[in-house]
Amino acid sequence: MDSQPTEKENRMRVGFVGAGRMGLPMIARLVDAGHTVLAVARTAEAHAGVAAVGASPVSSVAEAARDAEVLIVCVFSDDQVREICLGATLLTDLPAGALVVVHTTGSPETAAAIATAAADLVIGVVDAPVSGGPHDIAAGTLTVFLGGSGADAHRATDVLGAYADPVLHVGGVGDGQRVKLVNNVLFAAQIGLVADAVRLGTVLGLSEPALLAALPHASSSGNAITRIAGRGSVDQFRTTAGEFLRKDIAVATEVATALGADLGLLEAAIRAGLTPSAPA
Repeated sequence: MDSQPTEKENRMRVGFVGAGRMGLPMIARLVDAGHTVLAVARTAEAHAGVAAVGASPVSSVAEAARDAEVLIVCVFSDDQVREICLGATLLTDLPAGALVVVHTTGSPETAAAIATAAADLVIGVVDAPVSGGPHDIAAGTLTVFLGGSGADAHRATDVLGAYADPVLHVGGVGDGQRVKLVNNVLFAAQIGLVADAVRLGTVLGLSEPALLAALPHASSSGNAITRIAGRGSVDQFRTTAGEFLRKDIAVATEVATALGADLGLLEAAIRAGLTPSAPA
């Protein structure tokens, strides 16, 4: 009878770059799943945080990459991803057969460039932007959009399942980013629609708190309005999410423009969603 793989045999050596607001809870879940995690920690605070969740803090990307079976990048911007993956020695520091997973939302062209550079080194690459926040990671319910080959997506899912469900294989390298950019464009537009609905409610004599307390229970409800209601106002939610969304909308606009397209009806709604309200 064929023997089944044991839990120990499924454990992997994972390098991690980006132990921040999203990265640290990912690291904690990876450790809890039995993986050995070496995470870059360049400050005393980051070092303490990584050690506290049971991972091994290292001072450089090269140390995290050495002997890693999977190297996860979860930094803020596309420029940072390029610097880490293409501007330094990451790909040559990794052993042949390793897999690079890029969580950062950015340009599909960046993912393609990393995959091209990695191919000759026999290193797999998947772009894996996420939808959700630290609370979803802690619950193991983060959504991940995977772009890459079927084999690489399967390998990535084995690791990302520690903190993500569902992990959706949406196509080839770069397609994860394309799905995420469309998602964030639509989400930003929905914020704009909620902002204008609140404006209309005010004209009708309703307070914003009263309206936001009611609408999540009605037919107009959805993720955007529920999350805005949780923050208490549109402006409060803009303060929380605006920095991340503006970055991603800029990338989406750049990608669309390069293809001779535009955001159409979504553009005006996005402006309404991401522009702070004027003082009363």
